[in-house]
Amino acid sequence: MSVGRRVAAAVTARLTTTVVRGLLDDEPPGGARLWERTNHRGEPVSMLGGPAVAAGVLAGGLVGSPSGRDAAALAVATTSATAFGLVDDLTEDREGTVRKGLRGHLGALARGEVTTGGLKVLGIGAGALVAAALSRPHDRLPAGRGGAALVRLADVAADGALVAASANLVNLLDLRPGRALKAAALAAAPAGVLGGRGGGTAAAVLGAVVAELPDDLAERDMLGDSGANAVGAVLGTVAVQACPRPVRLALLAGVVALTVASEKVSFTAVIARTPVLREIDAWGRRPAHVPPGPAADRDPDPDSDPGPGAAEVPAR
Repeated sequence: MSVGRRVAAAVTARLTTTVVRGLLDDEPPGGARLWERTNHRGEPVSMLGGPAVAAGVLAGGLVGSPSGRDAAALAVATTSATAFGLVDDLTEDREGTVRKGLRGHLGALARGEVTTGGLKVLGIGAGALVAAALSRPHDRLPAGRGGAALVRLADVAADGALVAASANLVNLLDLRPGRALKAAALAAAPAGVLGGRGGGTAAAVLGAVVAELPDDLAERDMLGDSGANAVGAVLGTVAVQACPRPVRLALLAGVVALTVASEKVSFTAVIARTPVLREIDAWGRRPAHVPPGPAADRDPDPDSDPGPGAAEVPAR
């Protein structure tokens, strides 16, 4: 992937994110109140940043995709993550029992209850499998139709799991201003700078981060599920398309381990205890403000960071 192609992808992503964000701000679908949440400062925060970032990453990624198959896989992964994230953002039922985390949503599905979070799990998972199937094979397959077909099916299943799990992991990080975008930038930087098959799409992630990070840090915007899931799905798709099988499996194991750990351990508490992570996490963020009484959720989706049950206190 040439430097010029990567630069074009990053610039396209940045410009698209900015333009779409402005258009959405002028005429928010359903009205501005639908997209507003109140943070712990009592100030309005808009979720319009999520769709804008998703649009930017998709546009830039299409410019940077090295093939039509890669572009199609990126489009499916991004649009499914954005669409089902929006369903959870805008139509989540806040009455009755709140189910936190992936385990809560899967448990509800097992009992035959379809929550918005459960619908998101199914929708993003299906899109991730399609994206994995569209990504052309890049590992040597064994001779013989049967063996090759089994290996290919196993690859698609594992790769689809990586895309879906990456979407969920970035969403888990979207609990403090700028955290998810910073993590996405760190994950995308190696491929975006060094190039390779996923270099153009990774550069698009960097361009969208540059466009949206100031508003996210200033607490004017938040990614919500639509933006965080989309960015995570794109990062997972980059890994599927650019990495050999052993690396993909190692990444899947790591992402799944972090997701499982998030059910018991607070990411915020771990970051607060780790000096380097704490400094990176706090960079650019407004000084903390703790109002009297219970703090309002920064992220309206209880699935955003399940943490240790209900112990994690959102401050977005």
